[in-house]
Amino acid sequence: MTQPSTERGQGAAADVDLPTQYRPADVEGRLYERWVSEGLFTADPGRAADRPPFSIVIPPPNVTGSLHMGHALDHSIQDTLVRWHRMRGHETLWLPGMDHAGIATQNVVERELAKEGVSRHDLGREAFTERVWQWKAESGGRILGQMRRLGDSVDWTREAFTMDDARAASVQTIFKRLFDDGLIYRAERIINWCPRCLTALSDIEVEHEDVEGELVSIRYGSGEDEIVVATTRAETMLGDTAVAVHPGGARYAHLIGREIELPLTGRRIPVVADEHVDPEFGTGAVKVTPAHDPNDFEIGRRHSLRSLSVMDERGVVTASGPFEGLDRFEARPAVVAALREQGRIVKEVRPFAHSVGHCQRCATVVEPRVSLQWFVKVESLARAAGDAVRDGRVTIHPPEMAARYFEWVDNMHDWCISRQLWWGHRIPVWYGPDGAVVCPGPGEEPPAGWTQDTDVLDTWFSSALWPFSTLGWPDETPELKRFYPTSVLVTGYDILFFWVARMMMFGLYAMDGVQPFDTIALHGMVRDQFGKKMSKSFGNVIDPLDWIDAYGADATRFTLLRGANPGGDVPVAEQWAQGSRNFCNKLWNATRFALINGAHVRGEMPAEVSTVDAWILSRLQSVIAEVNSYLEAYDFAKACETLYHFAWDEVCDWYVELAKVQLADERAESTRRVLGEVLDKLLRLLHPVIPFVTEELWTALCTAPPESTSGAGTVVTAPWPSAEPARTDRDAEAVIESLQRLVTEVRRFRADQGLKPGQKVAATLEWGTSPLSAHEEGVRSLLRLTEPGAGFSATASLPAEGVTVRLDTAGAIDVAAERKRLEKDLAAARKEVEQATRKLGNEAFMAKAPEAVVAKNRQRLAQAEADISRLESQLTALPAG
Repeated sequence: MTQPSTERGQGAAADVDLPTQYRPADVEGRLYERWVSEGLFTADPGRAADRPPFSIVIPPPNVTGSLHMGHALDHSIQDTLVRWHRMRGHETLWLPGMDHAGIATQNVVERELAKEGVSRHDLGREAFTERVWQWKAESGGRILGQMRRLGDSVDWTREAFTMDDARAASVQTIFKRLFDDGLIYRAERIINWCPRCLTALSDIEVEHEDVEGELVSIRYGSGEDEIVVATTRAETMLGDTAVAVHPGGARYAHLIGREIELPLTGRRIPVVADEHVDPEFGTGAVKVTPAHDPNDFEIGRRHSLRSLSVMDERGVVTASGPFEGLDRFEARPAVVAALREQGRIVKEVRPFAHSVGHCQRCATVVEPRVSLQWFVKVESLARAAGDAVRDGRVTIHPPEMAARYFEWVDNMHDWCISRQLWWGHRIPVWYGPDGAVVCPGPGEEPPAGWTQDTDVLDTWFSSALWPFSTLGWPDETPELKRFYPTSVLVTGYDILFFWVARMMMFGLYAMDGVQPFDTIALHGMVRDQFGKKMSKSFGNVIDPLDWIDAYGADATRFTLLRGANPGGDVPVAEQWAQGSRNFCNKLWNATRFALINGAHVRGEMPAEVSTVDAWILSRLQSVIAEVNSYLEAYDFAKACETLYHFAWDEVCDWYVELAKVQLADERAESTRRVLGEVLDKLLRLLHPVIPFVTEELWTALCTAPPESTSGAGTVVTAPWPSAEPARTDRDAEAVIESLQRLVTEVRRFRADQGLKPGQKVAATLEWGTSPLSAHEEGVRSLLRLTEPGAGFSATASLPAEGVTVRLDTAGAIDVAAERKRLEKDLAAARKEVEQATRKLGNEAFMAKAPEAVVAKNRQRLAQAEADISRLESQLTALPAG
């Protein structure tokens, strides 16, 4: 068969600047800096109104953070959406920024100070805060540089920080409004407390894990008044102010309303009836410690019980007596020993696994603690957040996640927003004489001599404003008018309840009922290839930067996105990243081949094309439609699978191979244009997912001299492909699908005959009336079949798709070895038929076996019978010897 020209000539081969191999490190940094310098990611709210807006505000990563696989997935999804909409002609804003991360950042800087032998108290609040700002300027924001490595097409001109001046103004504004509306109040409530960080914690800052403890059953009272309670925290019994039982139970009915003795303390405490108690669990009675348990706190409020704190902010016992001054974990065994000595221990269960909250930042066991804190009254805000989803203003995707959202917002407790830290937005409340309180707004001065509250706001308070504070609120900016509400929030389902719900509450409140985003697109967690959570303790954590260094950003992104089914967890493995790198290399080689052979996008498409060209153009239209549909549904996994198989299987493995024949005959120029068209559209379709390699290849293909009809110098802003129904050609598809079946069947036959994939063998092709006869050169090329020469003798034959292929395998295979292999396979197939037949003929089996099992046996029988027929034919076709 003649080969396409490699000599430069009129409309044929060309010199190509692309290196023979794709090296991501040589491409990624250069391209990214060019994109940024040319302003390709910069949004303009004043641009033509006929460009529909599309906006995403990035979930702000912590200033202390670095890129992990969860970030890489989240950002890859967002960047895919942003690049897709940018190519569709939308005025696109992806706004970057960072969160000041109160506790995490304060801890980092305190550790740095400790190395110098200094504490924050030695510096004082003002000097310490200056030191944190200095750290932020020098060391914070590493993740922003890593976002560039990943290829994030964010608008760097609008980078925001949750503690910059603009965000500080928005925080003070909304605090003032909430305060004046009676939605912010100060009260003593039980909260999560970290004895190490010395601050209240939000629910999301507490991580629960099962730990082995000790369940101790203690006898309170004596005689008729005796009642047994069980606890894993014996030290808190020093703060008990009641015992609670279920009001409907008969066991303790006689004790309700009476007082019993609390061991070790000399106090008497009441027995109260409360619906919270489960009469079937444990002893049917619970100790009530309102100051040290959230459920007990609520029981205490219902029964007007005293809230008696027996530990200070560091978890040290303050109750007078023998345990005073002991750390809580020292006090626990000491209290149990004292109770045992008095004969009060009824039962001990150890070890006893139970869930315990730990501080997310320092892993210290959290202590529930009654404390004077600031709260947001959430009832009306949470109701509005639920209504916005129920009435369709906001869509949660996938839809099944909506139930979890409602479960959270419909049962939300008032939100503790104060933190006992120095780094953060300081609560804008001042105290004056006689308990006077004032909350000035931005630009207003507090009365002279008044004292500001020492607490700062929860980090989630300022990040809850992110969708509109980053667009200039409370000012009426062009950005706010053009890009609010934002189009979509992409985030993990793990923070649906915390950050997402808070943004919904504040967005609807501040923006007069307009939601902060139209769609909430939730994705799962990144896990290892076995579905196991990534954890340092498991030793399975993967640093995405390691993958970017080894395989490139595109391969990293493609691996993550290919597993990103809506709402599902995403398993990853290094061999999959290697496969993604191979995919990028496949595209590189195919495009380089096309360029060497003169593929281009100049001029109109030919009016008439070959069946092969018509087939690939028809398939391209289907792929465009499918990818659009999947991206609209946030199904990135299916979009990637569709593009992968079209690019690798259909374009590279079939079309390019068939095009080689046409590039060597009179169809060459038409095929060059079609090949250019297919690669142009394919690279554009792939660009949102793998931006770097597609940019390098597309610009080489579509912006080469002497002229370009692409309309853009970069694929970043090239038009997104539209399906052209007129190019759909089902007849061409049917012909090439038949050709594919023929080639696939003969390839299997060749393998069965013991021929290696690349081994050439002489053959005749008897076409009969098959339309495939027009593609003989292509078929021979794909099957490595040479023209029969002198002395040709067919030793094996195969009918397929109306074509008979006769091969001369003499000398190409070891006949004796091949016969032995086939006879072994034939014996196995006959045994399979015998077993399946026996089962299906067994009346007892057929009567009892499930239909699925019967169907499987019938399928095995049919397959084995087909194998026997095939193997017998192959044995017959083998030459004698």
